[in-house]
Amino acid sequence: MTPLRIDQVEFAGAIAEPGGPRPGDLPQIAFSGRSNVGKSSLINRLLGRTRTHIARVSARPGKTQEINFYRVLATPQSGDEGGTSERVEFFLVDLPGYGFARVPLEMRGHWKPLIEGYLRGTPELLGVVQLIDVRHGPTRDDLQMLEFLEVVALPTLIALTKTDKLRRQERRRLIPKVIDQLGVDPDQVIPFSSLTGEGRVELLGALEALLTS
Repeated sequence: MTPLRIDQVEFAGAIAEPGGPRPGDLPQIAFSGRSNVGKSSLINRLLGRTRTHIARVSARPGKTQEINFYRVLATPQSGDEGGTSERVEFFLVDLPGYGFARVPLEMRGHWKPLIEGYLRGTPELLGVVQLIDVRHGPTRDDLQMLEFLEVVALPTLIALTKTDKLRRQERRRLIPKVIDQLGVDPDQVIPFSSLTGEGRVELLGALEALLTS
């Protein structure tokens, strides 16, 4: 399987208040998850920016306090007769992490209307990639987010992060357990490791399907 080819990435802007001005009206795919789930690391690996990071990685969860937009130019690889298609341009959108206890209550209260306002009020939003730490399974906050995404009828893909931290036996036990807890189709779930790159091809393929359907 040949993944969507990432040709160019640049930071396009951010919004910090509900209803803030957007950097444009391109198609969008958002990434959501808890503050300590490894979202920035996944985005950097996915976009091929493992040496020069585009998304800020911090040792202190909760650092991302705005909705960040990254303009991505990419080439689909599933063209007719094995050829490539015309390039696509879209925003990869990094939502603030939620649910981390050390983030002040005032800030956590600010994120809810910011995130929900974006998810409800963005016609260009094609879908959401929801990140869940495979070691711990879905938290109450994760399940609430998934319920919200179902209510607003947004296509949702689940990325199970930090799979490289599992032993083989743990992996066989935990991945089916998490899928069962989520109550989703296994095809909706992609195990992912920002360290090894596991799941990158599959996730890029899912993004390509959203962008070209």
